[in-house]
Amino acid sequence: MKTNVLFIISLIVLAASFDTINQLLLKNSINSLGSNINSIKKVIVFIGKLLLIPQVWIGFFFCCLSLGIWLFVLSKADLNFAFCADSMHYIFIALASRFILKEKVGLWRWVGTASIIVGIILLTISNR
Repeated sequence: MKTNVLFIISLIVLAASFDTINQLLLKNSINSLGSNINSIKKVIVFIGKLLLIPQVWIGFFFCCLSLGIWLFVLSKADLNFAFCADSMHYIFIALASRFILKEKVGLWRWVGTASIIVGIILLTISNR
């Protein structure tokens, strides 16, 4: 590994945070339009309406920030380490789904999320 592991992890956390914000903004935008889509014409109208929602464009901005940070991470870290550590997305999305979107997250999903946390800790320890 070329760069300090904690620095890389912090950048991956930042990228995952920006991507989670992006996903939350996109999900709220989609939910605001409803989902009665059963033809190509309705798909086109749906996409047109979606592109008029400011949250979608703010989400794209956060997506670009996340991508920029991710590309920097890839330039500094081994791919196998970075990609495994990038599993933080699953943790952030589970937490955001439960506490921001008020979605139900079942026991087994929490068990899986805890397993990801343990895996990231082991990955970080093994790269010191």
